[in-house]
Amino acid sequence: MKTVGNHKRAGFSLMELLAVVTILGIIAAIIVPRVAVSSDTAKAKVNAHSKATINSAVERWYVEKGTWPANNLSDIGADTNYFPDGLPVNPTNNTAYSLNATTHRVN
Repeated sequence: MKTVGNHKRAGFSLMELLAVVTILGIIAAIIVPRVAVSSDTAKAKVNAHSKATINSAVERWYVEKGTWPANNLSDIGADTNYFPDGLPVNPTNNTAYSLNATTHRVN
């Protein structure tokens, strides 16, 4: 006597794979722009925080020393009492900060 087996193939159909790929594409289209914008926003916030920190250090330097630091901030950046890890750089374009000669504020 011959037995007829009911064999099912394990796997996904083409329609199921197409549905999953479509859903992943929609999710990626929503998330990727938000990540890019949040990265730019974070860099702008770090830039503002760094400027505020440097401005505070410049004012402290003036109170303690009686003179303004150099416009390229080389003297205050070399003093570990003010910036133990070194002077921060601008995160948006990786340039060094400098002081405005008339306002003594960070550019």
